Amino acid sequence: MSSAATRRVRLLYFAWVREKIGCPEESVELPATVATVADLVAWLKDRGPQYGDAFARPQVVRAALDRVHVKPSAPLGAAQEIAFFPPVTGG
Repeated sequence: MSSAATRRVRLLYFAWVREKIGCPEESVELPATVATVADLVAWLKDRGPQYGDAFARPQVVRAALDRVHVKPSAPLGAAQEIAFFPPVTGG
C-alpha cells in the first residue's frame, strides 16, 4: 500500500517510447512532488539513461491520463493509468 506521500500508478509506453525505455508498462510509486505530466516526465528522465533518451525531446511525446489525451501542464489528479506515445503510431 502507498504511503501518504506517494501513490502508485501504471505507466504505459507505446511505439519508440516503449523501445527506448525497454518495457511496455510498469507500476511506479510517484513522489508527492510529481503533480503534472511535465513533472512526471522530468521525474522519469532522472530514473536512468533509457528514460532520458525516451524523453530527450518531451515536446514530441504525447500523454494520456486514464485514456484521455492531455497537455504536459495537465495535473495528474487521481489518474491510475498514464500513457506515453509518439504523435503518430503505426499498426
